[in-house]
Amino acid sequence: MSEIRRIPHCSHWGAYTILVQDEQIVGIEPFAHDPAPSPIIHSVPEWANPERRVLRPMVRSGWLDKREHSDRRKRGAEKFVPVSWDEATTLVADEIRRVSSTHGNASIFAGSYGWTNSGRLHHASSLLKRMLNLVGGFTRHVDTYSIAAGPVILRHTLGSSDACDGQANTLDTIAAHTDTLVVFGALSPRTAQTEAGGIGTHRLESYLRKIAERGIRIVHVSPLKDDMPDWVDAEWWPIRPNTDTALILGLAGEIVKAGRHARDFLDRCTSGAEQLLGYLDGSSDGIRKDAAWAAEICGLDADGIRQLARRLVDTRSMLTVSWSLQRAHHGEQPFWAALGLASIVGQIGLPGGGVGYGYASLGGVGSPFNLGKSPAISQLTRPIDSFIPVARISDMLLNPGTTFTYEGETRTYPDTRLVYWAGGNPYHHHQDLNRLSEAWTRPETIIVQDPMFTATAQRADIVLPATTSIERNDLAGNRRSDFIIAMKQAIKPVGDSLPDFEIFDRIAGRLGVADRFNEGRDEMGWVRHLYEASRQDASERLGFDMPDFETFWHDGYARCPVRADHTFLADFRIDPEAHALKTESGKIVLGSETLARLGYADCPSHPAWVEPAEWLGNGSDASDLHMISHQPAGRLHSQIETGLASVANKRNGREQARLHPDDAAARGISDGQTIRIWNARGACLATADVTDSVRSGVLVLPTGAWFTPCAETGLEVAGNPNVLTLDIGTSQFGQGCSAHTCLVRAEPHIADQRDAFEEYQDRLVALATA
Repeated sequence: MSEIRRIPHCSHWGAYTILVQDEQIVGIEPFAHDPAPSPIIHSVPEWANPERRVLRPMVRSGWLDKREHSDRRKRGAEKFVPVSWDEATTLVADEIRRVSSTHGNASIFAGSYGWTNSGRLHHASSLLKRMLNLVGGFTRHVDTYSIAAGPVILRHTLGSSDACDGQANTLDTIAAHTDTLVVFGALSPRTAQTEAGGIGTHRLESYLRKIAERGIRIVHVSPLKDDMPDWVDAEWWPIRPNTDTALILGLAGEIVKAGRHARDFLDRCTSGAEQLLGYLDGSSDGIRKDAAWAAEICGLDADGIRQLARRLVDTRSMLTVSWSLQRAHHGEQPFWAALGLASIVGQIGLPGGGVGYGYASLGGVGSPFNLGKSPAISQLTRPIDSFIPVARISDMLLNPGTTFTYEGETRTYPDTRLVYWAGGNPYHHHQDLNRLSEAWTRPETIIVQDPMFTATAQRADIVLPATTSIERNDLAGNRRSDFIIAMKQAIKPVGDSLPDFEIFDRIAGRLGVADRFNEGRDEMGWVRHLYEASRQDASERLGFDMPDFETFWHDGYARCPVRADHTFLADFRIDPEAHALKTESGKIVLGSETLARLGYADCPSHPAWVEPAEWLGNGSDASDLHMISHQPAGRLHSQIETGLASVANKRNGREQARLHPDDAAARGISDGQTIRIWNARGACLATADVTDSVRSGVLVLPTGAWFTPCAETGLEVAGNPNVLTLDIGTSQFGQGCSAHTCLVRAEPHIADQRDAFEEYQDRLVALATA
């Protein structure tokens, strides 16, 4: 046997070394500088497993015969025909030309989204958009499924989304200065395992231990007890889902009722505060927003709310708000309300005080942030400005020519004829998958480029096999990571797969724009170029020396210039005029002239409690459960779903659905039993996990199971929650996804069902051997 080679690499779960012997991966070692490496890195060898891979370019037989005139309802049912790379790239280029010349470039939707690969060169979304921008452009998406409503409202009320992008108070200042920490949602290493673009060091656990050692009082507001580690001494407030806004406003109202609000801060640093104050004291609608009012909505103790309101003013207090809170109907409101409460307390701009968003939602949020230029390949200049909010895909496909609103603008959905999806899986992350399945029949052609035969690839017309990151060279880095990491190729490409850059370069050649696409650089030429751009920026702008490329590539990493001990809006607090915000008033907006003018009922002109479409309140039935579909512990979304860490969290081959013992008993459900979860939108199977770690009335089903509907009944057998979730925008203003606004019912499932993994494998083998 040959010697073991040690290959530096990085994925969404952090940096690591791949151990390779005789072209086989024999082990994974964590990055030496990572204090809390994610266990998911040990699932990475599953990427080399050919069973779920796309092994060759393939075309749906009906589309190959009739092209744009094919029967689109046979997507996912007809066999695929293997073709050569030359034929596949010619077909793709011809479709791009046909649609752009006949219908215009806005009819091409570049659907690539999100979590494609940590590498900055082979980032499928960026490369697709780069190529299409060279031939007239495309319709794009804005924002992300993870966070959309939140950045929209913060851009309007704070002038930027920095507070939810990782540049609010760093966690070291909270550990050192905060006395009272109120956590809305999660503050958990479970979600902090991952980071877009990769991460060098996972720091959350270290900060949490410092917070615990210092004896900071922590109030944890969440329907899920384990949204904080059990070793943190936190008070658990098991709130009704989607009612955090009411609690936040009730706390603010108690402070105002006692006359203890920070009048000086409100006068100097905010605009429209009188609108919010009038809403809180009931002047505007006759309803005082106080502890008693909030307790009835949220299912919490009124005395506890009153005591916490007093403590927020009496001590240095900090509010943290998870990204998850804004993934709900009216998701703008908890983010805006928390900003209002922090302004009323008056500690924004003080060390350890104020409000921040998204701590632990990604691994780098709250850690020292990168001051330098992150490596990234340019998407070039956009020839056209056509876009949709990211979660409005089904609306776009089903309703071409109709209008939608976004950030106060009215736009029109394009007539989408071609969808090109590279490195993403909407049959995982989109809501109401049965509605998406209908929308999926509308485009004339769907191209999917991916390493895996995902549910989306199975429903494509043309499938292009891309390599995973372990089969090519790249580099990882982003604005929330303190390292740039070398991602060296560890194994040969699986099957006939090609790196994303090479695939797009070949298509660009067919379109006559290869020279502008590749700029005369090959893979390693681009890796060197991207690194050197970051190195030069750090030196010239920040005076920070990074090693030359040869040293970086040999060592496998380079440190970046970072800022720690950061207090958000410190300069603004001292002099609001000299450090004016990019808002309508130059100050923190608590009452919006823009929103008042727009008059949206679902996004009022000040932070407000607006009932969601579905919740455990008015109109709900005793049989209803509020479903939360959160990020699982053992994978990222649907990636490496058959990996070791993911499989360890399944039971009987399916996802586990957690529910409270009282709810299980009332429905005749026992622990470990297969249950049917359903509502008017769809139904799926899962394995019951009966536990008191969830609030009564709540069911938790993690996101990411591969969409596997039964052909005869349509019943989804693997436990994909998005057959159940609600596909509406958060509001007319933000248009984010409302996945966490979802009522379901659950019951024992007694019919015999084949194991989910068997169903997966049968389908994939049939497709791969068509």
